[in-house]
Amino acid sequence: MPFKANTKYFLALIVTIFSLSTFAQETTFTKGNKYTIAEITVNGNSSFSEQTIITYSGLRKGSEIQIPGEDISSAIKKLWNSNLFNDIDIYLLKVEGSTAFLEIRLSDLPELNDIKITGVKKGKKETIIKENKLEKGVKVTENLVTTTKNYLQNKYKKDGFYNAKANINTIEIADSLNKAKVNMVLAIDKGKKVKVKDIVFTGNSVLPENKLRNAMKNTKKRNYARVWKRSKYIEEDYKTDLTSLINKYKENGYRDARILSDSLVVNNDNTVSLNINLEEGEKYSFGDISFIGNTVYTDEILKRVLRIKKGETYNGVLLQEKIADDSRPDGDDLTNLYQNNGYLFSTINPVEINAEGNVIDMEIRISEGKPTYFNSVTVTGNDVTNDKVIYRELRTRPGQLYSKANVVRTIRELSQLGFFDAEQISTDFKNPNPNEGTIDLQYGVVETGSSQIELQGGYGGGGFIGTLGLSFNNFSIKNILNKDAYKPVPRGDGQKLALRLQASKFYQTYSFSFTEPWLGGKKPVQFSTSISHSKQFLYDSSTGNADKDKRFNITGISVGLAKRLSVPDDYFTLSQGLSFQHYDLKNYNTGLFTFGDGYSNNLAYTIGLSRNNTYNDPIFPTGGSNFNITAKLSLPYSLFNNVDYSALADERDALDLTDTDDYERAGEIDQERYKMLEFYKIKFKADWYTKVVGKLVLRPSLELGFLGAYNNDRGVIPFERFFLGGDGLGSYSLDGRESIALRGYENQSIQPLDDNGNVTSDGGSIYNKFSLELRYPITLKPAAKIYMLGFLEGGIAYNNFHDYNPFDLKRSSGLGLRLFMPAFGLLGIDFGYGFDSVPGQGSQVSGWQTHFIIGQQF
Repeated sequence: MPFKANTKYFLALIVTIFSLSTFAQETTFTKGNKYTIAEITVNGNSSFSEQTIITYSGLRKGSEIQIPGEDISSAIKKLWNSNLFNDIDIYLLKVEGSTAFLEIRLSDLPELNDIKITGVKKGKKETIIKENKLEKGVKVTENLVTTTKNYLQNKYKKDGFYNAKANINTIEIADSLNKAKVNMVLAIDKGKKVKVKDIVFTGNSVLPENKLRNAMKNTKKRNYARVWKRSKYIEEDYKTDLTSLINKYKENGYRDARILSDSLVVNNDNTVSLNINLEEGEKYSFGDISFIGNTVYTDEILKRVLRIKKGETYNGVLLQEKIADDSRPDGDDLTNLYQNNGYLFSTINPVEINAEGNVIDMEIRISEGKPTYFNSVTVTGNDVTNDKVIYRELRTRPGQLYSKANVVRTIRELSQLGFFDAEQISTDFKNPNPNEGTIDLQYGVVETGSSQIELQGGYGGGGFIGTLGLSFNNFSIKNILNKDAYKPVPRGDGQKLALRLQASKFYQTYSFSFTEPWLGGKKPVQFSTSISHSKQFLYDSSTGNADKDKRFNITGISVGLAKRLSVPDDYFTLSQGLSFQHYDLKNYNTGLFTFGDGYSNNLAYTIGLSRNNTYNDPIFPTGGSNFNITAKLSLPYSLFNNVDYSALADERDALDLTDTDDYERAGEIDQERYKMLEFYKIKFKADWYTKVVGKLVLRPSLELGFLGAYNNDRGVIPFERFFLGGDGLGSYSLDGRESIALRGYENQSIQPLDDNGNVTSDGGSIYNKFSLELRYPITLKPAAKIYMLGFLEGGIAYNNFHDYNPFDLKRSSGLGLRLFMPAFGLLGIDFGYGFDSVPGQGSQVSGWQTHFIIGQQF
């Protein structure tokens, strides 16, 4: 027990012994003799029954005890440990021969009746109560008061309130049931944040003050020009920075550098000054480096991993990283070299054997041990997901040679499934046996909601728009007819099924998709299929309603296979797909096509190569990269359909589209040109993720797209084009178009110009986009993952390479927030400022735009 809680116990024991000694002078009681307890009575202010208190004490009527002795001491300790009583005393009332009569005197610990907290905002009070367990009815012990006080003071000191104070007073209140109760008043005085006014170094001559200050990553001198890193003083961070200072010297060869003293001076202006007295020592360099105990790897292999040469400036930090880099579980170091090849129980210790002339000779002493094999590999916590879905992702199997890299990779693969909370996937190594070379491994997972529902309603486009979407990301199609499996739907086999319906009086879209990630269950070959149908009705200006006789229908179907590759490495995936879309127009005369009655077919083959090694949380990756290149190709129909597209192009160019007959003829020509769409479409996208400082993650991104034609006389099709600007979310897709996000501009507002300098409305055939994003997590808990971001980006769209300039960008910057909830997917909002004008709208810049994000990430 804490010292303060023990104080009363020790005082009570002393009083008891004193009482027994006094009593012994007046009776036949002999100190240290054994007596049989004849009777135990209870006295004091307690709501507990006498028998309950006696039971807690451990004393029993009829038992033999030594007075004074361990039994009495143990009884008092047990009553204290119950956290129910205080003021505990045990008295010897009298003795009769060899029997003793005892009395336990105590009172109940008071219960908390009400709490009043001052000095903090209302929203923080509930958090304080919850974190310190100050609920009504809790027993108010001295330990509770002390722990709460220390917790609050340390909490605010970590936030920069160095002078934070917390005072706790308890007030006894009367109770009708005579129960001890108190009201608590918790007064918090955070004070002002204490900033670092100055950091003064003495004893340094080799490294200048600016380098030493830069080495202190968390403790900074007050500078009004600094925005991101503040100068508040936090003691814990300061102690860490003192270690960083010494490491800075070690990186520069000063092995013996040390801090002689450091002091904190409190200034009158609520700031502190830090004084650090250094002893730098002398500069060292590496001498001979030899390896002892290595049989598995030659000296040459170990030297290539160590990458430290004789004569180089001594760098103690680098040396430790090359032995074992604790900051990188997949680091290129000697420990991982052994552990990735089965030598789990190997130990590697660098030892300095000579330092004459400031040249350090070293021995790298290696104890390799036996190769280690997994005896058993198990998974716990998967209450919904079937074992086979998990075990097929494991890179560690029973009987397999231990590999640290495979353990790290398994954690990533389980995270990428999206069925478990990536922050709570754990590994537990059990039963290590260096003599036998075996170990057991248990992965722990926590299921998270993987199904999502999209339910929206709104007014736009002249009427009400409703959307219903259901996405089941851990579906089980084999149990679709098993009524007992509906909880609420069949789950657990890792399949994905999605249904979506969107409708207004002017259009309707329906879609269905299904994905099986392991076709046949043997290899990671993903099978996917989708079916969609949409209807678009023309607006009738006379009635203000949709004209159902004037419509544009699109029906599509696609199937695809994606196979995980093993070369160049197993992060690569090769995907292939076949898709067909049928466009059907009836009395649909708009500027989109020159023919109002007709059809068009789009049969295309898509092939893609991607590599994704981001880790670990797919919602908030903290490292790795993700790139994807795809080519969507139609057949070159103009090579074998015997149509003279050159003649058709010449004829169409000669037509006057303002003339009714010529316009109709142009429609006939376009119908022939687009009967079967002929095109090729190349896209590339890449993202990189890097931790900058702490939890701050940098995400650069690059996107490119090009839509081309095999036959210039046939031309680039008016379908499949790129529409740049806005949130990147199209309410529906009429013609295979792709909406490319560019925050700071209105949706699809970045359109290319034609030869006359006028804005086209049919999208671009070429686009590129560059983006730079800084992300910081607010919370990554399973119920809701929230992160904020800042971004810089730019993009542009063109119709041909003659005009294409990839750096003539429409630029923007801004801030945003993302919220991911398992039931609803990703939600977010961005505030973007467009620095450039929108094509066709004069020279006025786009300015501030607000974008709402649903179900996608930038």
